[in-house]
Amino acid sequence: MDRYTTLNYDVVIIGAGGAGLRAAIEASASGAKTAIVCKSLLGKAHTVMAEGGVAASLANLDERDNWQTHFRDTMKGGKYLNQWRMAQLHAQEAPDRVNELEEWGAVFDRTKTGKILQRNFGGHTYPRLAHVGDRTGLELLRTLQDKGVHSGIDVYMEYTVRRLLKTDGAVSGCVAYERETGRFTVFNTKATVLATGGTGRCWEVTSNSWEYTADGHALALWAGADLLDMEFIQFHPTGMVWPPSVKGTLITEGVRGEGGVLKNSEGKRFMFENIPEMFQGDYAETEEEANGWVKAVVAGKIPKERRPPELLTRDVVARAIRKEVLAGRGAPHGGVYLDIASRRPGEEIKKKLPSMYHQFKQLADVDITKEPMEVGPTCHYTMGGVKVDPETQASTVAGLYAAGEVAAGLHGANRLGGNSLSDLLVFGKRAGEFASKHANGISENPSINKADVDKIIDDCLKPFNESDGENPYSISEDLQKMMQLKVGIVRSESDLKEAVEDIEAFRERAKTVKVGGNVQFNPGWHLALDLENMLDISEVVAKAALQREESRGAHTREDFPDSEDEWGKVNSIARQTDSGYEVVKIPLEAPPAELQELLDKQIT
Repeated sequence: MDRYTTLNYDVVIIGAGGAGLRAAIEASASGAKTAIVCKSLLGKAHTVMAEGGVAASLANLDERDNWQTHFRDTMKGGKYLNQWRMAQLHAQEAPDRVNELEEWGAVFDRTKTGKILQRNFGGHTYPRLAHVGDRTGLELLRTLQDKGVHSGIDVYMEYTVRRLLKTDGAVSGCVAYERETGRFTVFNTKATVLATGGTGRCWEVTSNSWEYTADGHALALWAGADLLDMEFIQFHPTGMVWPPSVKGTLITEGVRGEGGVLKNSEGKRFMFENIPEMFQGDYAETEEEANGWVKAVVAGKIPKERRPPELLTRDVVARAIRKEVLAGRGAPHGGVYLDIASRRPGEEIKKKLPSMYHQFKQLADVDITKEPMEVGPTCHYTMGGVKVDPETQASTVAGLYAAGEVAAGLHGANRLGGNSLSDLLVFGKRAGEFASKHANGISENPSINKADVDKIIDDCLKPFNESDGENPYSISEDLQKMMQLKVGIVRSESDLKEAVEDIEAFRERAKTVKVGGNVQFNPGWHLALDLENMLDISEVVAKAALQREESRGAHTREDFPDSEDEWGKVNSIARQTDSGYEVVKIPLEAPPAELQELLDKQIT
């Protein structure tokens, strides 16, 4: 039998989450012959874990909201390290993308007058998140999937892409294998879109599902593309901490958006003491004021009071929780308490947060309508990723595009909740549009070098040929524990230097990793291959974190606790060189005067 099958397309999208589906819909609508290649089953993408809502300035609950305020909130949340043009396009186009989703059949919660209902979320000035209870990502994915399967798109499920192929310096396809059979396929294409999500499985405690092994980040890096701001890894403040089997499972920010409060073991709401200087004036400083805000929101009124500090940005809340636990004021299993039971009637909680109610009831035997949840930070989102052109989503390598979590720039040093879903809608569309334009400008598919394909396949099969090697699970577990300990929420020079050395030692162990059996139904083999992605991207994250000698957003250095003006003017770029992976600084592009004026303006 032939070693591989070759399939020809105009545009291939790697990943079938929200960004990948939206890109495929747009590319197909532009006349391009389009395929989606996804690691899991269609409909199982990690987009379903975005529960709280999709951020867009529809102004359905507060008419003061507009794209300018959304832009300002996004930039402020990202500590002004965002690519300003991406933040502008996102804020301007998100309402259209949400309305479009509704036209395609998305069923959002409604106001009494029939408009799309929006809820409050951390870092957003006004109620901005259009939602479907706490299952928004699931509804978004269902809608895009339904639209996509009727758009003439070919879908290849349960395929893992191992390498991108290049011809004359441009990406010309990829090599993938079918996870069930182990058979290889070459996708020969004029344009490729990465929509593979994040890197969370490199850490021990994560909300991310099994697919998130840094595939797209590594594929881009290996193909010669630049990665931007890889030091910024978001730890969501509220993940489950008990029982151990579900540790890290996400608890939506919507719980706090609906009035939930954080308390330590002494019953104290500690967030009032953790409002950073840049946010003072935006958040309530007393419990009375915070409670007044909640009462107004529940009553459907525009609150005069300032927002509760539980709705501060995720980086701030995660660090505050960690501080309480380290000070000995944590809950029994190493977290703190998230209380919605004393704030809202039980039936309202079940209506507003149905998934959270069932999740805790089934997994932890906790009734959140009667008792608090125990929560703690969990690795959740990768702000860094492929450096892309804001308008087109093109990477620094011809023929390669990226959208969603695998692409960087929009979120800066810290992502606001709800911006991930509008990000994948806005830039998924743009990636599909401009990838198809690129493909339409090429008369025929580029040639593929057979020797390149054969080498990739040989490298993939190498674990079967090792006579004496280590189990991939032991290396993966050691890597995850090390990253959690040394490249986690708080970092230091000594830990980061040790992390780089540790990764090199793990890489040596992985060189002779051994798997048994054959290529069919072999999860050990899949992990052995994923280790390469995880090791390389973990190294890049550690080196980028080591270079940035300040604390900003999701990157906290205990040896450099303050944010420095000079570091606020540079981004980091990671790239592959002949001697390994290097991280360099590049100047941050400043926004034009009219947008800078928006950022400087005090919003009331």
